[in-house]
Amino acid sequence: MSATPNPPFWLLAELTYRCPLHCPFCYNPLDYAKVERELDTASWVDVMRQARAMGAVQIGFSGGEPLAREDLEELVAEAHRLGFYTNLLTSGVGMTERRIRALKDAGLDHIQLSFQDSTRELNDFLGSAKTFELKRRIAAMIKAHDYPMVMNCVLHRHNLPHVGRIIDMALELEAEYLELANTQYYGWAWQNRDQLMPTREQLRQAEAVVQDYREKIGDRCRLLFVVPDYYEDRPKACMNGWGAVFLAVAPDGLAMPCHNARNLPGLELPNVRDAAIDWIWNASPAFQRYRGDSWMAEPCRSCPEKGRDFGGCRCQAYLIAGDAAATDPVCAKSPQRGKVDEIIFHATQPAAAAPQPLVFRADAASRGFIGKASL
Repeated sequence: MSATPNPPFWLLAELTYRCPLHCPFCYNPLDYAKVERELDTASWVDVMRQARAMGAVQIGFSGGEPLAREDLEELVAEAHRLGFYTNLLTSGVGMTERRIRALKDAGLDHIQLSFQDSTRELNDFLGSAKTFELKRRIAAMIKAHDYPMVMNCVLHRHNLPHVGRIIDMALELEAEYLELANTQYYGWAWQNRDQLMPTREQLRQAEAVVQDYREKIGDRCRLLFVVPDYYEDRPKACMNGWGAVFLAVAPDGLAMPCHNARNLPGLELPNVRDAAIDWIWNASPAFQRYRGDSWMAEPCRSCPEKGRDFGGCRCQAYLIAGDAAATDPVCAKSPQRGKVDEIIFHATQPAAAAPQPLVFRADAASRGFIGKASL
């Protein structure tokens, strides 16, 4: 364990869990409805000032939908004044000409716009809201205000066959960058895992399509294709290591070393209402818990790759192996790898995709999960 960790590089400000969309793959916690009191403007400003004083250089404003906060422009302006590189991660719902001009004036550097699919029907079905035409208008608005066009589309069984059309849409909208992020199974995606998981053949075909487009379009649009962990044989370097570069603050002020840490059992996460960011990052037991490699058991402890993958994802280890300190089960060296293979086999059988309905992210559904352990 490092006695003096480097300062956080990236601050994720999850301003709110309120969202007009109801995506069944949302990474927000299943029981988000229990969070009723969001940090106010002054509290967020204080968080940003503390994090910047420590050396944080990038800030992402996310949610939920950050445009649901009426003080977003004020927060962006303060982040810009402090010297942050500012990012807005949005569905586009709530954006208007007035607001994008105000955000531009406030110093917003970057906007990432999400789509659910290249077709109106599936885009609106997956978000459980009619947003497809709105998103296209927002994309044009982003370009008109001289922002780089950065698009994100979460991929899964239902839209992987459309990956070529999704790229075509990105090109039509003059996107400079398209993130094709296969679903990571946390939060609502974990609940809907069997209905979302693609087959290996779907992934192979989609990767081939993406590679063909890379060769055809060159630098016209950068394509990032993120493979779901379960189909890899080595774990991702989650957050580049626990408590190494990434600090997330939830709407209620909970400070987390990753997006999904709030429901790990036995982990008492600190809250920015009660403690200084400096102490949270450098000394809190939660941020120390999996920092470095002293916590690791075999096979991670003696693995020559531990400095590259940091043992993988703690939340994934808990969800699949039942132990947050275990080797990430997606790793071929993990004694739990068989559980991942079983999940893939079960989820990709024809019966798994059939009548079971998707559970859409919604307040009523979330209230039903309150009190249950969930990631």
